[in-house]
Amino acid sequence: MKPSAYSPSENLVDLLLDAVCVVDKSGRFVFVSAACQRIFGYRADEMVGEIMIDMVHPDDRARTLQAAAEVMAGGSKPQFENRYLRKDGQTVHILWSARWSDDDQVRVAVAHDITARKRNEAIQTALYGISEVAHSAKNLLELFQQVHLIIDELLPAINFSVALYDQQHDALTFPYPAHPTEELNAAPQLTIATLSAEVIHSGKPLLRTSATQESAGQPPTHCYWLGVPLKSHTGVMGALVVRSAVLNHDYNEDEQELLQFVSTQVATAIERQQMLSRLQFMAQYDQLTQLPNRELLRDRLHIALTRARREQSQVALLFLDLDKFKQVNDTLGHAAGDLLLQSVAQRIQQCLREVDTVARFAGDEFVILLEDFASADHASVVAEKIRQSLNQPFELNSQHLNVLPSIGIALYPQHAQTEQQLLQHADNAMYRAKQSGGNRSHSAD
Repeated sequence: MKPSAYSPSENLVDLLLDAVCVVDKSGRFVFVSAACQRIFGYRADEMVGEIMIDMVHPDDRARTLQAAAEVMAGGSKPQFENRYLRKDGQTVHILWSARWSDDDQVRVAVAHDITARKRNEAIQTALYGISEVAHSAKNLLELFQQVHLIIDELLPAINFSVALYDQQHDALTFPYPAHPTEELNAAPQLTIATLSAEVIHSGKPLLRTSATQESAGQPPTHCYWLGVPLKSHTGVMGALVVRSAVLNHDYNEDEQELLQFVSTQVATAIERQQMLSRLQFMAQYDQLTQLPNRELLRDRLHIALTRARREQSQVALLFLDLDKFKQVNDTLGHAAGDLLLQSVAQRIQQCLREVDTVARFAGDEFVILLEDFASADHASVVAEKIRQSLNQPFELNSQHLNVLPSIGIALYPQHAQTEQQLLQHADNAMYRAKQSGGNRSHSAD
């Protein structure tokens, strides 16, 4: 017996995981399979009769119309990708295979949902990008700027902030942006600082949308908020925050999960930058006084002399040594000596301008670099100001101490032409001040 011919019915098409769509010449849906509801969120009766292009993401409409024209002209599109807007407003990525039927004057297309694949690809790209900038960024600000651009590719993040928590001082700062703008007319409990603190304290992500605000009985703020904690091996170090205006985007749980996943890599990048900053600080600054060390002083002196040669200006170097400092260590102990050095460093800084540099050269020796001055006696005036300041009693461990400085002064170009010569002349002048009884300044010959 000869088998009968069999034609697949619509019920069989509805069993397919991919969606089948038929669009007429005017661009309207004339048939969609059951899978469309799962992919696009619309029932079949809601899609049939509607214009196809209206459901396409606005940024993809021009090239989608171009592709449709090519199919209607007899071309084939077996691997065409574009984005559609679901009924719930979310974006879905579609891989299409389409052809034109001359007999029926319709486009027949099969839609394969590749949103999950695109999401995974975007995450991998983001993780790779964050790893790259973690090694290439020169400082935390540059790191945050690059991370902002990367996260903006994953979800709407025009309003992006980083909050960092200093556990030692129980302080919350916003290094990016430096001064985050608050939501207009926002209640105090809904400010970015308050919400960030809540994320950091709980160690859990916080999503505030129109739905969550309504369920909590809160008035609409016209600003939706998503924050996730930045976790390190020592605990929660801060939070990543994105905000969106009501007309732009309402965040969802998928985006919360995505930002939380990326935040782990961001936390690692921040830790690396902080470690590099600490190492750089340790290499350039004295750990006791927090002043520039000898190496950083030499770098700044080299730059100052280069600029002075170019601009035909002056540079002054003051070499300062504390008279009889050893007696403080021998009498009160090295801990008291360290406190005294810290206090001396603070007083010297108070006598200087922001453009000046004071460095701890060695032991109880300090070197002050002065530039950008016109007065011939500027260095002598500064030296006298420092001497009088240090002559004021210091109170250490309930005892009053007087510190008498000897200061040597050397000038470029009057006394020396190179960094080493300038340092040597200032050092020699300091010893002559000390040999003359101390507590005075002496200029190089």
